[in-house]
Amino acid sequence: MRSGVKRLFRHLSLDLSPLRDSRDYRLLFASGVITMFGTMITMVAVPYQMKELTDSYLAVGLVSLAEFVPMVVCGLWGGAIADALDRRKIIVLSELGLLVTSAALTINALLPEPQIWVLYVMGALSTGIASLQRPSLEAVIQQVVRHDQQSAAAVLSSLRWNFGAIVAPALGGLLVVWSTASAYALDTLTFVLSMLLLWRVRSLPPAEDAAPASLKSLVEGMRYAVGRTDLMGTYLVDIAAMVFAMATALFPFLADELKAPEALGLLYSAAAIGALIASLTGRWTARVQRHGLGVIVAAVLWGVAVALTGLAPNFWMVFVCIALAGAADMISGIFRMTMWNQTIPPEFRGRLAGIELLSYASGPMLGNARASLMANFGGTRFSLGAGGVLCVAAVLALAAALPKFRGYDARTDEHAVREKARREAAAKDEESQATA
Repeated sequence: MRSGVKRLFRHLSLDLSPLRDSRDYRLLFASGVITMFGTMITMVAVPYQMKELTDSYLAVGLVSLAEFVPMVVCGLWGGAIADALDRRKIIVLSELGLLVTSAALTINALLPEPQIWVLYVMGALSTGIASLQRPSLEAVIQQVVRHDQQSAAAVLSSLRWNFGAIVAPALGGLLVVWSTASAYALDTLTFVLSMLLLWRVRSLPPAEDAAPASLKSLVEGMRYAVGRTDLMGTYLVDIAAMVFAMATALFPFLADELKAPEALGLLYSAAAIGALIASLTGRWTARVQRHGLGVIVAAVLWGVAVALTGLAPNFWMVFVCIALAGAADMISGIFRMTMWNQTIPPEFRGRLAGIELLSYASGPMLGNARASLMANFGGTRFSLGAGGVLCVAAVLALAAALPKFRGYDARTDEHAVREKARREAAAKDEESQATA
């Protein structure tokens, strides 16, 4: 009995092996923890300051619109340069650019009359720079973490994000009430500290025969993605889940209907809390080999949880349902990231990371628009319930239409087997060179 409990605890505990075994991953992880706090605080500060300066819903909404095009363009181009240039150099230079934009927001906030245009321009610039950087950050994990530890690395990355998503917005809310300049200044400081860590990461040059960054190389990356239905499944299922069941735009209305407007912040943090619990107990995901099926099941559970949110009779039941949805979404993300890092060849990893960025960033934007439109016709509860049901139907339809994705098995998939063999051969070459 005791041994069974210990075994269960071991499967549910956090696997720290990537942090233990890879110096570069430790540096990247620590850098990500630091900048996550600053970035999340600025995400609270920019709309707050815009509201204070304009008292306009439209002006606040246009901040996101200004960020959309740079995200799309720079996300795709960031994937191309991630495969063509030294990824460490891209990450460090991008971090410097983000530091400059954060410093500009700090200076603007300190002015007697802060300029509105600065918020739009710096918001667009920082989003563009972050989108340039993100594919390199995603792709570099494949290089610095062992093949058999990719699932553990995905869990740790998720844990880092969710911890920041819970704590940082609360801190940001306190800081902006006191001074928006202090919020931006703290963000600037985090980028300084992060750069000190990233500077110590080893050089990560591209392959000798890497294709130069160009429109042609972008098209090649898209062709590779389209040619693999298992990869397309990870993108399409996630987009469908987000478009039909993402509904954070409804939370202010839901809080009013529940007669708990003061608890709105808890609704926004509920999904992150559920995702954090899923990350902390996510060691079991490393034992799963049918990642495609895992994504499908998790996406269905996400839809079910959102549908139940529309039926929940009180605030705490709503909170639990949203937390369950967040946990399911996190498990789906872990399986998707594991598939990407275990099967995509290094020469395509950056470009595919750019496509991944668009898939998981555009879905929530479209989903919130869908949720608002449906709520206009049938109310908040109808939008949540119908959206969840549509999500389940769409995911099941995609599962039926994509048998290769549904049947993916990391033990037998040709891409996973080939990449595992390549990584093992590269590790042996490194060992032989080190002992020579």
